[in-house]
Amino acid sequence: MSATRPSAGPELMLPGLGEVYAAYVREAGALPAQPGPLQAEMWTSAQLGALEAAAPHTAARRAALGDLIGCLHAAATPGSRAFLRALAAIGPAEGRAAAARAAGRLDGVPAAPWEESLGRVVPGQAWLIQEGPLDGDRLVCEFRYEGAGTAGMHALAVRLSYGDAPAEIVVAGDVPALMAAARQAMQAELCVVQPHDASAVGARLRSALGGAEPLPEGCYPALALARHRVSLLP
Repeated sequence: MSATRPSAGPELMLPGLGEVYAAYVREAGALPAQPGPLQAEMWTSAQLGALEAAAPHTAARRAALGDLIGCLHAAATPGSRAFLRALAAIGPAEGRAAAARAAGRLDGVPAAPWEESLGRVVPGQAWLIQEGPLDGDRLVCEFRYEGAGTAGMHALAVRLSYGDAPAEIVVAGDVPALMAAARQAMQAELCVVQPHDASAVGARLRSALGGAEPLPEGCYPALALARHRVSLLP
């Protein structure tokens, strides 16, 4: 028997969700084929978003996350290892250490080619896009992967409505196209685009994304990735 493959599944805190965890493990089989770390992180964020959106409260979400980590470790597949590495990089803070330990016990399982790049990004320029009093503010933060140059550039764009409630969260892989569209809208007098202080953006987005209030359904797929990126802002 392989040292990386436990003989029995983990004891679950929420056994009624066993089939849900099994579905996550099956879906993780597609993860190593993702073309790069950003796509892998977006995939992982979408899975975490579905888990959080379905959780009735924070305690249930944490229990489900712990169960999922145990099931991924028990599966001991390339997909489950990749999922654990992504969880350790961009997942909820309370689960990162456990995911890293679980992945570390799967040394005999093949690693995805982008595994070492997961979560290793540095922030760049921040922008404030004001689209009108009824549309709120859109905060855009540029990032790049360490050592990847412009090839690793991407941006987080969060639209905040009244009271700084998140209304839309988007991760864009084509930063020049995103900003070109924003400037075209500005030339058409549909919005105002201006550089913004990264520390002010960070403080505002950490407050907006860190609450326990339910978000619009469309925000959840990018939520985990957005929280990770925002945590790196000054």
